[in-house]
Amino acid sequence: MEYIGAGLAIAIPGLGAAIAIGMIGGKTVESIARQPEMTNTLRANAIIMIAFVEGVALYGLVISFLLMNK
Repeated sequence: MEYIGAGLAIAIPGLGAAIAIGMIGGKTVESIARQPEMTNTLRANAIIMIAFVEGVALYGLVISFLLMNK
């Protein structure tokens, strides 16, 4: 049963992170299309936001490993 919990501990944050990263990327491309002169600033902000979102997925991975080694 802990294997199901470990699988869910990585699947749910991973799915949420994938959706969020897709939304961030899409809105960044849309923003760059509207204001091309802000490309560097928008790209830097997008990378920072993606890093924070990816952190949530990494926490899910750590919890999954902890559940597997219980």
